[in-house]
Amino acid sequence: MGIEINRFQGEVDEELLCPICSSVLENPLQAPNCEHAFCSACIHEWLSRQPTCPVDRQNITPPQLRPVPRILRNLLYRLLQLTCDNSVYGCTAILKLDALESHVQECEFNPKRPVPCELGCGLVVPKDELKEHNCVRELRSLMQAQQSKLVEVQAEVAEGKFQMSEQKRELQLLKDYMLAMRNANPSLRILADQMEADEVRRWAETLPKARVLRWGGMISTPDTVLQLQAMIKRALSESGCPPHIIQDLMENAHERRWPTGLSSLEIRQLNRRQYENYVCRRIPGKQAVAVMACDNGHMNPDMILEPGLIMIFAHGVE
Repeated sequence: MGIEINRFQGEVDEELLCPICSSVLENPLQAPNCEHAFCSACIHEWLSRQPTCPVDRQNITPPQLRPVPRILRNLLYRLLQLTCDNSVYGCTAILKLDALESHVQECEFNPKRPVPCELGCGLVVPKDELKEHNCVRELRSLMQAQQSKLVEVQAEVAEGKFQMSEQKRELQLLKDYMLAMRNANPSLRILADQMEADEVRRWAETLPKARVLRWGGMISTPDTVLQLQAMIKRALSESGCPPHIIQDLMENAHERRWPTGLSSLEIRQLNRRQYENYVCRRIPGKQAVAVMACDNGHMNPDMILEPGLIMIFAHGVE
């Protein structure tokens, strides 16, 4: 509906009045052919009853309505001046229409303006509700709402865990079935092995290549720091590492599992020049790299291990 004409200063041109409500146009739209202008709310309500122009009865539909010309908008929003919505509460401001909305939100006479409670509860309440505001009651209500939300979240988490458990169970059944089929059918075994190899290769290619600046910072016995191993294992899982190789990779993070070319400090020092030939993949967020067999077919067999090596460093990984 339009804006009451008695709120405006001086005379208002008839062209700026809505033919339906006889008030000043609010969010005006115009008909496509006759170009008569109406308040948006007024014309949509009118067309919901009869699809004709209220002035000359030409057929129109809601999708045909369009914004009024810029000159008409300028006349409305920049030239007309009117009183604040809160004038009945004491505001004496005279404003242009385009400044009305922002003024009303901040107007000190606005009974719905949010104000902070001064009694210490920290809540923000509408100004006209401040006298009736009870800190204890409102905080109790807020706590109850939070508890209800917490119960809902806990129920969602429980449902999510159940669904995940069901998916893991079904996945395990599928793995068991595939394993049985693999053992019973040699050609299927070859196909499954190739699918797993392709999965590992795709995952490795998602990891950014890394450059090791300080090979001397390698931690060859990470099991002495259990938390470190747990962090690396979690990072592998979160990066999308195929589950069937995570444990193998973590076991291959220790020198006792490394190939002969890396089996001791003395041998590693002799082979140090070959390190630069490794294709290393950065484990996200960690000072560690994955040296995957699928990336390092060019290396000597005594320098690589299936499905790959995990090398953890104190520093020096880019």
